[in-house]
Amino acid sequence: MRHNEPSEDALERAAGAIRSAQAIFIGAGAGMGVDSGLPDFRGDSGFWKAYPPYARLGLDFVSLANPRWFASDPELAWGFYGHRLMLYRETEPHEGFAILRRWMGRMSGRGFVYTSNVDGHFQKAGFSPDQVYEVHGSIGAMQCLSECGVNTFSADPYSLNIDHQTMRAIPPLPKCPRCGAMARPNILMFGDWGWNSSHAETQQQQLRSWLASLAGAPLVVVECGAGTAIPTVRLACEDIARRYDAILIRINPREPEVPEDQISLPMGAYDALRALDERIGSWTPQ
Repeated sequence: MRHNEPSEDALERAAGAIRSAQAIFIGAGAGMGVDSGLPDFRGDSGFWKAYPPYARLGLDFVSLANPRWFASDPELAWGFYGHRLMLYRETEPHEGFAILRRWMGRMSGRGFVYTSNVDGHFQKAGFSPDQVYEVHGSIGAMQCLSECGVNTFSADPYSLNIDHQTMRAIPPLPKCPRCGAMARPNILMFGDWGWNSSHAETQQQQLRSWLASLAGAPLVVVECGAGTAIPTVRLACEDIARRYDAILIRINPREPEVPEDQISLPMGAYDALRALDERIGSWTPQ
């Protein structure tokens, strides 16, 4: 159901829930990155507006986010992912990340981030890697296409040059440091049976350990920019709120619907976090 509480009342209620919490579970989808200036991939029109060459080719996001291209057309594959790798490196996370980190730092139970974003911006904004679960992987890591046993490895040493007229990568392309085979991002793609999930599984176990450590501490769930097209984050936030009897604060300008008695803020992530921070002010943790 859509929460029908007036916006100001909803903001005050949300601020109160954060002030009274001792731990915070942060869910983040693509809408969290849009306020940093990253492209909005919602629907074919948004994707093709960001990348006109793909519109000319008739290739949408789902078509391109497929591991088959690394075998059949690696320059096309790395044109798509290489552009994103360089864009995410060059883009600074917006101030909303720092607000969330500050809230987490005030809470005795600290917090954890659950995100479908692959941009690594929570870590870039100062969150500990031990407090982040990237459920779909990260563009900051790579894996070997030949599965030579190297496991995942950092993308930091690699840079890509992209022909922006064609959105194709200009060789040399990233290679496995162990065997020299083609490398790919450690991201869960569509129709992807070759994703190396080992790092994500470690992060998942860290999340489970943190949840087990709460021991009844009051928890608040703050969800930012997670849509329904791929509802991984929304479902996780609703599940955590239900299991731990927590208030869910859903921040989403397009799809703000929430379960009964939860809080809907139909706003962008940065604007909502800033508005909440102003209402919270400085508070003494519970």
